[in-house]
Amino acid sequence: MHPFLLTYTGSLTPSVSAFTKKPNTQTAEIEATVIFEAETEKPDVKVRWQRDSKDISSSYKYTISAEGNMHSLTINNVVQEDAVGYAVIAGVSKVKFELKIKESEDPAVVEPKPEEPKETPSAPTESLPESHQPDTRQDLTGLFTERPQSGEVNVGENITFVARVCGESLLKKPTVKWFKGKWMDLASKSGKHLQLKEHYDRNTKVYTFEMHIIAAKANFAGAYRCEVSSRDKFDSCNFDLAVHEARTTDGFDIRTAFRRTSTDAGEDSGELDFSALLKKRAVHVSTEPEVDAWEILQKSSPSEYEKIAFQYGITDLRGMLKRLKKMKKEKKKSAAFLRKLDPAYQVEKAHKIKLQIEVANPDAEVKWLKNGQEIHLTGRYIFESVGNKRFLTINNCALADDAAYTCMIGEEKTVTELFVKEPPVLIVRNLEDQMVMKGERAEFECDVSEEGAQVKWEKDGVELTRDESFKYRFKKDGCKHVLIINDVTKEDCGHYRVKTNGGQSLAELMVQEKQLEVYQSIADLTVKAKDQAVFKCEVSDENVKGIWYKNGVEVKPDARTHITHIGRIHKLTIDDVKPEDEGDYTFVPEGYAFNLSAKLNFLEVKIDFVPRQDPPKIHLDCMGRTAESTILVVAGNKLRLDVPITGDPAPTVVWTKGEKVGYLWVFWHLQVLTDSDGRVHVESTKGHCIFTIEGAERQDEGVYSVIVRNPAGEDTADINGEDSCIVQWDPPLFDGGQPVIGYVLERKKKKSYRWMRLNFDPYKETTYEAKRMIEGVAYEMRIYAVNAIGMSRPSAASQPFVPVAPTSEPTGLCVDDISDTTISLKWRAPERIGSAELEGYGVEYCKEGCKSDEWIPAFKGLTDRTSVIIRDLPTGEKMQFRVRAYNMAGPSPPATLQQAVTIREIMQRPKIWVPRNLHQTLIKKVGETINLVIPFQGKPRPQVTWTKNDEPLDPKQVSIRNSNTDTILFIRRSERKDSGNYDVQVQIENVEDRASVNIQIVDLPGPPQNLKAIDVWGFNVALEWKPPKDNGNCDITGYTIQKADKKTMEWYTVFEQYRRTNCVVSDLIMGNEYVFRVYAMNMVGLSPEPCLSKDSAYIQKTGIVYKPPSYKERDFSEVPKFTHPLMSRSVIAGYNATLSCSVRGIPKPKITWYKNKMDITNEAKYRMFSNQGVLTLEIRKPCPFDGGVYMCKAINSSGEDVVECKLEVRRKYMPLTQELLRDLLSNS
Repeated sequence: MHPFLLTYTGSLTPSVSAFTKKPNTQTAEIEATVIFEAETEKPDVKVRWQRDSKDISSSYKYTISAEGNMHSLTINNVVQEDAVGYAVIAGVSKVKFELKIKESEDPAVVEPKPEEPKETPSAPTESLPESHQPDTRQDLTGLFTERPQSGEVNVGENITFVARVCGESLLKKPTVKWFKGKWMDLASKSGKHLQLKEHYDRNTKVYTFEMHIIAAKANFAGAYRCEVSSRDKFDSCNFDLAVHEARTTDGFDIRTAFRRTSTDAGEDSGELDFSALLKKRAVHVSTEPEVDAWEILQKSSPSEYEKIAFQYGITDLRGMLKRLKKMKKEKKKSAAFLRKLDPAYQVEKAHKIKLQIEVANPDAEVKWLKNGQEIHLTGRYIFESVGNKRFLTINNCALADDAAYTCMIGEEKTVTELFVKEPPVLIVRNLEDQMVMKGERAEFECDVSEEGAQVKWEKDGVELTRDESFKYRFKKDGCKHVLIINDVTKEDCGHYRVKTNGGQSLAELMVQEKQLEVYQSIADLTVKAKDQAVFKCEVSDENVKGIWYKNGVEVKPDARTHITHIGRIHKLTIDDVKPEDEGDYTFVPEGYAFNLSAKLNFLEVKIDFVPRQDPPKIHLDCMGRTAESTILVVAGNKLRLDVPITGDPAPTVVWTKGEKVGYLWVFWHLQVLTDSDGRVHVESTKGHCIFTIEGAERQDEGVYSVIVRNPAGEDTADINGEDSCIVQWDPPLFDGGQPVIGYVLERKKKKSYRWMRLNFDPYKETTYEAKRMIEGVAYEMRIYAVNAIGMSRPSAASQPFVPVAPTSEPTGLCVDDISDTTISLKWRAPERIGSAELEGYGVEYCKEGCKSDEWIPAFKGLTDRTSVIIRDLPTGEKMQFRVRAYNMAGPSPPATLQQAVTIREIMQRPKIWVPRNLHQTLIKKVGETINLVIPFQGKPRPQVTWTKNDEPLDPKQVSIRNSNTDTILFIRRSERKDSGNYDVQVQIENVEDRASVNIQIVDLPGPPQNLKAIDVWGFNVALEWKPPKDNGNCDITGYTIQKADKKTMEWYTVFEQYRRTNCVVSDLIMGNEYVFRVYAMNMVGLSPEPCLSKDSAYIQKTGIVYKPPSYKERDFSEVPKFTHPLMSRSVIAGYNATLSCSVRGIPKPKITWYKNKMDITNEAKYRMFSNQGVLTLEIRKPCPFDGGVYMCKAINSSGEDVVECKLEVRRKYMPLTQELLRDLLSNS
């Protein structure tokens, strides 16, 4: 492989904009059309338009066109919400621009009434309260492409509000809700005066939602809101409706003052409102009604109630109607219904309900309506008719079924309200107490009854939120909710609570300091001069630092001494060890009162200089008798062969042809010798021997071998080895009358049809050696007999045969292990196997300096393995070993060790390697099997000793099995008495190593003790007990408390995993007598037997007459005081934010919230909660304008208190303005 250099010759240039013409910021009026144009350099560039960083697609609102290099964006019917930022993107270029709205100089003018002088009223929104102002803020999601606009209408006229949503980027149909005021949902009010419609345009992919108000009334005026949501996206818009009274020319009509405030579809339902009348004229209202007024009302029709009430000064119309209802003795009966629907029904979500009526005519047909829309028969709605009874069954009720239902027979109808109650979210699996080490991560998990439910996490009563340090993380996976606390510290100790709308769960977090454990201690070392000494230890905490000492003096790093600390591992490395390095070395961890010590022993070794000798080696791509090693040369051509050789000292090279030494060269200091013929000669360089034949002739054909020798050994290679075979045959039975003068031989490959003649002159012998054959290829032979007349027919072909050759020598022969009488050898297979299968290996040995015929086989026959153990060798003798591979062609060249081996075992220090899982206490349950495998090292085989608590083991209970490399401790069925500290010792002569394993056998705990009821009051019983005597050899994790009525003796669980030894059992039934029992629990399970209470607890019945004791009146009034102040917060725009504080005061104080000293109680954007003195202000999707100073004021008769905080609302991203760019450049 040739090295090469890659050079980059390009230049770095700043990116160039893809636009030649960029769109600019424009100003437009309401309902105008605006066109933004951009021009690109290339016509095929893909261009995207964005609105507030979101892609815009073509719709009725936006028109996107592209012609060549020109691109345009048209915005139709511009509204106030379109005044935002836009961008156009082409490749990596992005250009931003804005659309600004120019306010009209002439505000909307309401036509003056004929009776009144002309005046110019202000815009409709100017007369509305602050809470009803339309929402002109740009929402973060921007789902609306057209928002409903405020409108005006006269009484009795119709008006339509339209909202449009682009559905191109939505995965499902969006959900739209219409509201009046803050929370009144208009979906349930559809009917005569209100209709909600929607349709979808498949071409433009736009959803259109319409709200039609028919025959508007004066009480329809007010603030409205439209909300649209789709999965995680949400958008809302506020608008107003102004309803003008229709005035007559005759004068003021008093009946216009009687406006109904109800939003029901019914005409006669709701309350009357005199506010309009009081604003227009001052009327003296009498508070004492005359006696005759009730008789007049009884005799009058309901349509005249309002007029009579006003005439006689009755202002409480609701009370008047109730009194009239009681005064009427006869009720008007319905001609169609015998029994009408109840006023209201209630059902839980996912349950079913059946609505029932009775009709007068059994054959009458009824019609059921929901919110004014007829109900059709489906799987959820079932109609039944049984005699005079009619039923409507609603299966699997959902929140959408919360509506008004009507049953009609002809013109008569009966109406009811159905309320669907959503079940509370329950906590299915409670939180569990956690104990973690300092710096680790703690997790609290709980399961709730419904997926996607909202939960709130608290610590010691304070709500937890995500902060910038990511201390707390909240995870939600279906019904599972997880609180993750990172890098736990002592300050995180406390009680953590999770709350839902249906329950709560409490758990405690305990944090402990880590104890440093030693996983691997430093060991004594014995090293020789110039070697490297490494002291290594491993501790449990990777952050712990330490100091190394030598003989009490701190070790400082230098050129030979290196101190490293990587994770949990500490190393002291000493290079080029010298005698003065010998001593005691100690490692002391910082902050811990213990140390690790070891000794460094210096070993002096006498070294005799032996000149380096490398055995010779021939480096050829192919050696041996193979087809690849055969060289074919055309007669008369020149043959040049370059043979690489190595060896120290320089080897002697001998070339042979067949059995005869043909040429002899000795190159020593590059001396070259050639033969007398002059055609064959050698050109030598360092490390090479070049063999050359000038003008090759047929007689040069043959097997050439090269042998290299030096005092360290020899190596041989066949340069031109041909495979051959010996052919024998018998003379023909009939010679044709003339003597046979010879034979002609032919051969062919088995799969070939071409015979090749081997000789042209008759061969007189009946034995012939065929040469130049390829190993591994099957051949066939045939023979012709020749006499004076000619050649005979060929003989039958011989049986197919395959030439084979021995393999090359085995490789990698080495000593694996050695003892006083045995040696273990291993090797690898030969590099060249050949066509014949490998039959096995033969191993031989002899004493050093033996003759070639004194090799002794190590075993009879051959072995298929590449390793062998030779036994019964003489101790202390130097022995030589060799291995040869065998196939059907015979043995291969031998593989020998470079030097003789002394049969004597090498001592190895004993060392125990304790598995990592046994560094900590091994916990097993009673009856489980214990099987400990402890590996160790050491030669000769060390003596292993086990003890338990410094006493010998009981062989009846514990079994010990030892081998050369490990020891096994086995207990078939563990018992409590098997717990303890087990020590293992391995020893060789006076050198030993020790290790210990701690085993803990745990069992079920015993029952608690002395359970008794210490107090009974009301419906509560206080219980107390003591921990069990037997804890099962592990900590008690909790208790299970159960109660039972003495009549039935059916047990019910009150508490599970309860940690204290006293509790209060509540919600007991009056008049019953209860008994109690307690189970203890540990890591194994519950105790087999409970502890029963000795005495029962009777819940007294309350007396018929209770005489309360007389107490002195005491003033419990208290000035309001905030026990927990508001905390200043910084939140991200678009995500709901909450501000919480707690207050106490008697009587209960009145709470008022302020923003920048302005009352926000009636603001639709804010929601206020108060629960047991905990006050919460929820800010729905805050924007940067919602930041400021928030104040909470508590007032009662005793005084008042105020608390305030600052709220900062950050944007999701900070736009790069000119001021910000200027600040960045000035800072840089």
